[in-house]
Amino acid sequence: MDRAPLAAEAVRLIDAVFDAERALNGLPTEQRQALRQTHIAPLVAELETWMRGQRGKLSRHADLAKAMDYMLKRWEAFTQFLDDGRICLTNNAAERALRGERAAAMYSLIVTAKLNDVDPRAWLANVLARIADHPASRLHELLPWNWKASQVQQAAAA
Repeated sequence: MDRAPLAAEAVRLIDAVFDAERALNGLPTEQRQALRQTHIAPLVAELETWMRGQRGKLSRHADLAKAMDYMLKRWEAFTQFLDDGRICLTNNAAERALRGERAAAMYSLIVTAKLNDVDPRAWLANVLARIADHPASRLHELLPWNWKASQVQQAAAA
């Protein structure tokens, strides 16, 4: 069985859900929930019906079948957004927030290294190479000011 048309149809159905949801962005919670029930729930039901019908025609070893199984096993969790206008269909906002937190943490580490007269590149390269095997109880040793002191000691010993 040629899976390309099946995959294309799955993408088309999923895109329809996301397109309909995109139109609701920025609306108040109650309005978003009501519109989801009238406009998006039928699209989600169509997707589920189609997916369950197609899944039965595929070998359990097919990659597309595995993808469908993954989604269908999580169907209840996936469809929770239909009943709660506070839930986002995507996790884009959360991912952006995490990226911002990571960027802030990295900037803080780089500035801390600079304030301690430590080359941030050398420090980060060394710490990243060692951290996986470094005991958690001794992470303080990898802080820029302690790292610098250990580098001075190593240079003096050599």
